[in-house]
Amino acid sequence: MKTGVTVSRPEHPQKRVVERPQQSEKMILSVCVKLNEIYSQGRKFNWTKPDACPRCGSVRLWGHGYIMRYFDGFTNGLLLRRYRCPDCGCVIRMKPEGYFPRFQARIDTIRRCLARRLTGRWCCGMSTSRQRHWLSALRRNIVAVFGTGLELMDGFDRLLQLGLTPVSRTI
Repeated sequence: MKTGVTVSRPEHPQKRVVERPQQSEKMILSVCVKLNEIYSQGRKFNWTKPDACPRCGSVRLWGHGYIMRYFDGFTNGLLLRRYRCPDCGCVIRMKPEGYFPRFQARIDTIRRCLARRLTGRWCCGMSTSRQRHWLSALRRNIVAVFGTGLELMDGFDRLLQLGLTPVSRTI
């Protein structure tokens, strides 16, 4: 039985706008820790939580698990702590001081190996192909930022002062 009520329907329904979740930005904070303690304690290592989000300043930081990273001198990966800001979506990864992002060797080790190579020999005990990558990236980065005519170790130090990773493939 029809009641005589008609429902008007638009010919083209309105498009629904779906908001995408905010992309999380990753930040790496260097902290003064001993790798041997992280290695021996694993998840039980007492990480110091940052006071606030470096991106938005929010004090509400949540634990965001661990991420395994490898470092020279350790056969297994080390678990590094991560935090997440619920306000801006920033993921904060804790990293030991003295290491470039995405590098397993210490900064001073890389510098020492490059300085030794410039005097004639590759550093013993470390892969020569790895050291060649560092040297070629350093040359390319110095030319890209400063042009020609700068000594390699001076360029290393100046790139470091600028906050750049001197031996990175992408600068």
